[in-house]
Amino acid sequence: MIQTKNLEKVYGMGDIQVKALGGVDVRIDEGEFVAVMGPSGSGKSTLMNILGCLDRPSSGQYFLAGEDVSQLEKVQLASIRNQRIGFVFQSFNLLPRTSALRNVMLPLVYKRVNQLSPAEREDKAMAALEAVGLADRAFHEPNELSGGQRQRVAIARALVNDPVLVMADEPTGNLDTKTGQEIMALLHELHGRGRTILMVTHEADIADQTERAIVLVDGLVASDGRSNPGGAA
Repeated sequence: MIQTKNLEKVYGMGDIQVKALGGVDVRIDEGEFVAVMGPSGSGKSTLMNILGCLDRPSSGQYFLAGEDVSQLEKVQLASIRNQRIGFVFQSFNLLPRTSALRNVMLPLVYKRVNQLSPAEREDKAMAALEAVGLADRAFHEPNELSGGQRQRVAIARALVNDPVLVMADEPTGNLDTKTGQEIMALLHELHGRGRTILMVTHEADIADQTERAIVLVDGLVASDGRSNPGGAA
């Protein structure tokens, strides 16, 4: 599913350069639920941006589903993001004054291949909302939903294109403990259906609920092992 080889990312201008990633080798197999952790400045956001095809490495290779996407052009990366990757953000990133259903439909509107009719897009979006238990809130706008419900809409939007990879950036970060656990239960349910999930979190108790935690420090993998063998759903 995911494999990186000596992945490096350097930022800077002229003589001033900062190495955000110093040679990262990771492998994530299809169907895994993996947490990425690390202190501020560890490189975890940079790594996630590259794995999510939002950025390119300075050197090294990144294989997604067997394809080397390391040096693809921006248009090609955008196509991969839209067709293969579903994103869940800490701040939900929902359009205001737009129904939950319309928010979930957005990736289908932007998809350039296998165009669907408006009715087909609506059916797929409703099915995604049903999958996260929010079909009865389909016509509610974000300000009419709780934080947990908004995150469920965001997860439905991430799933609507049937991505090979779901990337979640601090999905419980803006939620209270109870609601955060409900979102984790939903992610475990999706994982149980065969989804590959890669999640950034700073919360150790959240990372402990995944199959495996990768810890970055100073742009390098400091540890990579199973967080809770047999404990994740």
